[in-house]
Amino acid sequence: MEASGLQGAAMARGATPLAVRMRPRSLDEIVGQRHLLGPGSPLRALASEREGGRGATSVILWGPPGTGKTTIAKAIAGESARRFVELSAVTAGVKDVREVMEKALADRDLYGLTTVLFLDEIHRFTKAQQDALLPGVENGWVILVAATTENPSFSVISPLLSRSLLLTLEPLADEDLGELIDRAVTDPRGLAGAVELAPEARDAIVRLSSGDARRALTALEASAAAAQAADSVVTAELVAAAVDRALLRYDRQGDEHYDVISAFIKSVRGSDVDAALHYLARMIEAGEDPRFIARRIIVSAAEDVGMADPQALQIAVAAADAVQLIGMPEGRIPLAEAVVYLATAPKSNRAYNGINAAIADVQAGRFGRVPKHLRDAHYAGAKRLGHGKGYVYAHDEPHGIAAQQYLPDELDGTRYYEPSANGFESRIGERLEQIRKILDDRVMQPGKRGKTE
Repeated sequence: MEASGLQGAAMARGATPLAVRMRPRSLDEIVGQRHLLGPGSPLRALASEREGGRGATSVILWGPPGTGKTTIAKAIAGESARRFVELSAVTAGVKDVREVMEKALADRDLYGLTTVLFLDEIHRFTKAQQDALLPGVENGWVILVAATTENPSFSVISPLLSRSLLLTLEPLADEDLGELIDRAVTDPRGLAGAVELAPEARDAIVRLSSGDARRALTALEASAAAAQAADSVVTAELVAAAVDRALLRYDRQGDEHYDVISAFIKSVRGSDVDAALHYLARMIEAGEDPRFIARRIIVSAAEDVGMADPQALQIAVAAADAVQLIGMPEGRIPLAEAVVYLATAPKSNRAYNGINAAIADVQAGRFGRVPKHLRDAHYAGAKRLGHGKGYVYAHDEPHGIAAQQYLPDELDGTRYYEPSANGFESRIGERLEQIRKILDDRVMQPGKRGKTE
């Protein structure tokens, strides 16, 4: 076929995207996900006409975009003798689900026909909408095949999870993407040999796709269209021009979102400034909300750097303010400055541990009445109750430290904060040792004249 034939073929197909044209028609045509498609697997049983509805179970397909969730569902529909119904959680409501359930029940009772319901993007369904699925799944009126890019543990209700088999799809390996690309170049449904794909261009598409089949085919289609104006050879230069930056696999609402931010925080905590900047760049390039990044940097400053360098929190807050003022892309600069400061700063989580330990005591009921000498003595009748009696005003004491009891009796002597020897906190530790010595050696003098507050 001549180069111009590629454009004509695309027009004849109604300009249907290459990724749609190349969608496998059976499970055997699917590339990758071998761990889910072996003989006797649940997906094979679901697609088998011989099962007659027996032995098949509802499944939830969880994986990143472009790994074949919709493809698997449509392949099952093509191979199975069961009635197949497709709904999208973006457009379907409770009414639509109930209509499917009623029809499925009637088909089962009247004709012995099993219905397979494919629900795409189930994580977009509310709890009430997911509840509407339960009777049909539990009673076997339908076999549910649901797809989601988000962790089902957080996005799917527990009763539905317990009645379904969770199958995890993995990003496609490089060899799988290569096979998919080669097939698309030669297949009559694809480019039908209209272009030649240079080896380095093939490698570039594989590298830029990050395990996403749809992105690989989209990049191939864009590059092939660019090659029409040249000599019908797809080169690495054409790929670079058609795909202006790496197609990062990052779903702002999905599991990858949590993985990248987790790696980012752990890299800062681990003082690997280069890794921290890498994950920062991934979030920025993927379009992550810079305010979210700034908030996580503030938390890291308080939790992981803490009192080893109190200046870190001020810098983190300043970076967040700067992002609000100047926006992106310039906001990446103060964000990067804060990340570098935090990653290279001395680390201490002792303040973080201290508040957690104190909260744990309170939640466990380990607290008592406020000592009388610390209670409010400003209202009528307070002094008659002994409130404020014996309170020692700290500013009247040497070093500004009043040697009196502050914790309730039940917790007297408890230690929540123990400074580390890192950075500025080592100096805090030296001072705290002197303070606690004064407090621990106190001699309570109830008759001592004090100032009530």
